[in-house]
Amino acid sequence: MQALLNAIAKMDLPTDAQRVFHGRGGLYPGCEHWVLDAYPPVWVLTSFQSVTVDELASIHAALSDRLRQIAPDQALNWVFQCRLDGQTETKAMAGSVPEPHVVTENGTQYRVHVLRGQNHGLFLDMAEGRRWVREHAAAHPGLKVLNLFAYTCAFSVVARQAGARQVVNLDMSHGALAIGQQNHQLNGLTSGASFLAHDIFTTWGKISRGGPYDLIILDPPSYQKGSFVATKDYARLMRRLPDLLELGGHALLCLNAPELGMAFLQDQMQELAPDLTFAQRLPNPPAFADVSAERALKVLVYQGPTTPQPGSS
Repeated sequence: MQALLNAIAKMDLPTDAQRVFHGRGGLYPGCEHWVLDAYPPVWVLTSFQSVTVDELASIHAALSDRLRQIAPDQALNWVFQCRLDGQTETKAMAGSVPEPHVVTENGTQYRVHVLRGQNHGLFLDMAEGRRWVREHAAAHPGLKVLNLFAYTCAFSVVARQAGARQVVNLDMSHGALAIGQQNHQLNGLTSGASFLAHDIFTTWGKISRGGPYDLIILDPPSYQKGSFVATKDYARLMRRLPDLLELGGHALLCLNAPELGMAFLQDQMQELAPDLTFAQRLPNPPAFADVSAERALKVLVYQGPTTPQPGSS
């Protein structure tokens, strides 16, 4: 646990939502089960194994000491979540959590909920993906974007802020999309985005009629029983890309499954969408450093052909 305590002792006062300590990356032996995130003004500590009362007391003391140093006028607010054997227990350890709880990232506001569920409303590891979408949309004004597995629509918000003309957000969760609509409103975006609570695999007709799209974002869960299993379902998305993409359009493929490396995406793309060209793998935020690039989050950019291909309709 010492590496976690050391990170707390050195951390600055966060203004944006961000990861503070990433034990899951395997760089700190003995601390693989610890994660510390900042959702200002709240810190969220997560453990993936059982911990002791004494360990939590030590972390509380470390957070208290550091906050006195960097923000002596602020109260300590922190939440602990334990994820073990498929069960999740979350409790407030000190202070309080704002309601509504709104955080920022690069000037954009997002609604989060750190006291319920494993997903808090904003995936911090996808910060560089959002940065790329923002920069890409700014460089290509007027894009039409398809955001699949949109969750709370963070990609949509940054795309619209940067000049995308239209974003179509699809997700099975009505609740997540409702937060996505709030995220647009928080940032003064009152038009240019649609929110469809549909099963993507039964909605291809509607998706196709709305296309083609200049940018398609695929950020599915790696494993969600009854909804999406990457090993069998990602291919179903890939084979649709050529027909949905505008000439010269781009696709952003995301995969957060430690057991599946780059080849899982690249080999299938070569087989199922060979006309799309691999452009780059986006870096992950430095805070998410991992002992293995193959294990870490994969975010890949592909580009479609700029001229019609033989046999295309």
